[in-house]
Amino acid sequence: MQRVIGSVGRQALASLNQIATQLTFAYKILRLLTFPSKPGRALVRRITMEQVYFTAVQALPIIIPIAILIGGMIIIQFSRFSGQYDLGKITVLIIVRELGPILTAFLIILRSATAVTIEVGYMNVLHEVDALEMSGIDPLWIVCVPRLVGITSAIVCLFIVFDLVAIVGGYALVWIITYIHMSEFLLQIANAISVADITVGLIKAVLFGITITVTCLYHGFKTQRHITQIPVAASRASVQCFIYCLSISAAISVLFYL
Repeated sequence: MQRVIGSVGRQALASLNQIATQLTFAYKILRLLTFPSKPGRALVRRITMEQVYFTAVQALPIIIPIAILIGGMIIIQFSRFSGQYDLGKITVLIIVRELGPILTAFLIILRSATAVTIEVGYMNVLHEVDALEMSGIDPLWIVCVPRLVGITSAIVCLFIVFDLVAIVGGYALVWIITYIHMSEFLLQIANAISVADITVGLIKAVLFGITITVTCLYHGFKTQRHITQIPVAASRASVQCFIYCLSISAAISVLFYL
């Protein structure tokens, strides 16, 4: 029994230590973003635009069909209870506040987060990070800042796209393939949505972007010796990103619903 308690205690302390290390790592990146270094700004902007293009633009063919299907399913299901619930408020609550940010984050984790971990892991194992340091270049400035800005901006943009496509595209899908009478649906959405709903979604999207980027970069830099450690680091980063995003989403939802 004592061994079990001791093992649980050590695991808890290790997890707390890792979270504290990641928070410190995030602070260093955000501080560098607040007080940027002058050399290499053009390179940082170029890498940031490339990250936005890879994370956001190339993900549109994936997220748009998903948003249309999810929006259509939600509208069809809750239109059956339109006499009991306000369909506009239910749609805004589910899509804008909850599903929009979390599904966008999951898509980024599956598509881009693992790529960042693998990329930084290879840079570390092949001593490219050491080469940057020997050249007098801060790896946090060249490697971390563009990816933090790019991924966070991409999540915010994809969150907005997901919400608009899920509501409008889902409504169009229901109107085309069913006989459900929804003449006032868009008016209900306009009356139901509020500044708080948009604020909750945007806060979640920004925090998801920072959390995902910092977690993936942390595990990428932690891979130092062998290439075979990179897949393990990518898997561990993905799992932790899922857990962190779900925890952040639940905490913010509880905070705003109280």
